[in-house]
Amino acid sequence: MSLQPELAEHIEQAFPGRLAAPPQVAQDALTLILDNGVMLTVHYAADDAYSLRWRTGLGPDAAEMGIDTAPTHPGLATAPNHLHLDDGRVVPDPVTRVGAKPAANLAALVEALLHDPLLKDKTA
Repeated sequence: MSLQPELAEHIEQAFPGRLAAPPQVAQDALTLILDNGVMLTVHYAADDAYSLRWRTGLGPDAAEMGIDTAPTHPGLATAPNHLHLDDGRVVPDPVTRVGAKPAANLAALVEALLHDPLLKDKTA
């Protein structure tokens, strides 16, 4: 069963007026466009298997970042989840927690992205 429709409904209820467009639900993905221009693509398979990617805008100044649980950075304190920064570095994930409810993790990320799309205050 896909989590995307449930996550879309949760975000619409948790952040009224903060989406620039209705959530777009696909078979294996959810796309959210926040009112600050961030476009977030959510792939959630399970509490411990997710990929959350976002873009901060369009054009040459746009940044692309993401959080995922691929077991590729075992040395990080939050492994397997980790944050891909816009400069290419990979650092511990300051927002989500493996095993947390998908709706809680997604809401925490949306809240953080609405405040600071590059998560500078969380990665400094």
